[in-house]
Amino acid sequence: MTKIIGLTGGIGSGKTTIANYFQSFGIPVYIADDEARKIMQSSEIIDAIKKVFGNSVFENDVLSREKLAEIVFNGPEKLEELNKIIHPAVKRHFDQWLLQHAAAPYIIYEAAILFESGNYKRCDLIITVTAPVESRIQRVLERDKTTRELVLKRINAQWTDEQRISKSDFVIENTSIEAAKLEVVKILKILKIKQNES
Repeated sequence: MTKIIGLTGGIGSGKTTIANYFQSFGIPVYIADDEARKIMQSSEIIDAIKKVFGNSVFENDVLSREKLAEIVFNGPEKLEELNKIIHPAVKRHFDQWLLQHAAAPYIIYEAAILFESGNYKRCDLIITVTAPVESRIQRVLERDKTTRELVLKRINAQWTDEQRISKSDFVIENTSIEAAKLEVVKILKILKIKQNES
């Protein structure tokens, strides 16, 4: 039975970089946010978003992620409505993906809101990636066309590092990529030992 290793961390913590490093060892990695982005382009999801949020979040019939983000990160109930549309679709997609990787001893499931979505319950082990808040803000500002205020709203809409750590088996402090990579190697050794024991 393939073990699901959850990999999470707040926005800008560098969890995708860590996920890619796990992948470099040949471990299948599922990046939930990337898949959610693709799923949001499907006509079924677009229709559902239109029904709930109206046409104001579309520009020339194309979903504007910036406009949608502005709405959902200003109102928790709006974020919940969006999650009710996206989460079941991502879950179905992940289940199919998991079947395709059934031969792997374990896979990495990377998700920013692993705990908030309840998906942590499916994981056999959980890794949390942390980084100082200021570094996280800078990373997101460099990566996305956004404002500091919006980044802080997104950080505040997610669990805190303390909350995530309290439910995690491993913590990777991503203050330097070299140190973080060493932590990944340590975790892989532990996983190998666990695999041999079972």
